[in-house]
Amino acid sequence: MAAKWKGIQLCETPNCGLEAKLQCPTCIKLDIKGSYFCSQSCFKESWGIHKLVHKKSREVESSAYNPWPFYTFTGNLRPAKQTPRRTVPAHIARPDYADTSIPLSEQKLRGTTSIRVLNDEEIESMRVACKLAREVLDEGAAAAAVGVTTDEIDRIVHEASVERECYPSPLNYHGFPKSCCTSINEVICHGIPDLRPLVNGDICNIDVTVYHRGYHGDLNETLLIGDVNENAKNLVKTTWECLQKVTEMLRPGVKYRDVGTVIQRHAQSQNYSVVRSYCGHGIHELFHTTPSVPHYAKNKAIGIMKAGHTFTVEPMISEGTWKDEQWPDNWTAVTNDGKLSAQFEETFLITDTGVEVLTRRRTRGGQPYFMD
Repeated sequence: MAAKWKGIQLCETPNCGLEAKLQCPTCIKLDIKGSYFCSQSCFKESWGIHKLVHKKSREVESSAYNPWPFYTFTGNLRPAKQTPRRTVPAHIARPDYADTSIPLSEQKLRGTTSIRVLNDEEIESMRVACKLAREVLDEGAAAAAVGVTTDEIDRIVHEASVERECYPSPLNYHGFPKSCCTSINEVICHGIPDLRPLVNGDICNIDVTVYHRGYHGDLNETLLIGDVNENAKNLVKTTWECLQKVTEMLRPGVKYRDVGTVIQRHAQSQNYSVVRSYCGHGIHELFHTTPSVPHYAKNKAIGIMKAGHTFTVEPMISEGTWKDEQWPDNWTAVTNDGKLSAQFEETFLITDTGVEVLTRRRTRGGQPYFMD
């Protein structure tokens, strides 16, 4: 805190002592009192030490925040405060749930087992939406680093979506409050971005879906934050391998129920488990629709792959038990034992001869970020 002399604010820079009228903008935002400087040059000179004040303030605020005092957490992660919901300009096309939170078009088809075959024009619309979704995820992933909040990642994802004339599909879907999902450590999926800074050793999944001119594109990746231990790295690597092994077997005539067999076989070979509560899904003009694509073996999924089918596969692989529970926010799914979980997702198109990965990464040979 800046010193005062006879009611005059003095510069915080050591050995300066000049009158100070400039206040740190971040301190104002964080409601930190004082922090005055005499000039921009003094502010820059003191930045290396002064920024620690911001870090300490965030840590204190995070540790003091407990919205559910009677809930017993399964792991070490805790929620932090959230910023207000972001808005989307009116000129951008919106899905039917954008204002009401209720996806009526999906509800009308609930219970059906029919899988829609897309025509050439619809497929091209899916290609565009998925390409844009990948670009948005790439921007969010580029920002993920030690000290960056998941709320900041959400802001970047939101603005990148809007810049591309896209509506961020998660926003207000069944009331979800943010524009992407950020799932850290023991969070399996549907983590809500907040003001907790990412810390060294975290693993963080960023799940992005965009809605562009009537069609959704959906994907996610798990990222390594700072120096991650070998156990966590192996979990992330194995989860990616599960998705790659599935990609190799996708083609017309394959049963959707066989996807889970491939995933579980590889996950169990590394002594990991496969989450059962959440699955891949059909996607096109609807965010979630038929087919359901479970990731575990001996499931009862209905349907056979045909050219023109578009769907996601998104295995969630855990260090310990496959069982999950949900935080009281009614969204954040966590491992029942508090151990780590990782996930990867792509949107696929079945072609006449095989499969097209619509959301594939178009740089670095398509390899995931954890391999960079």
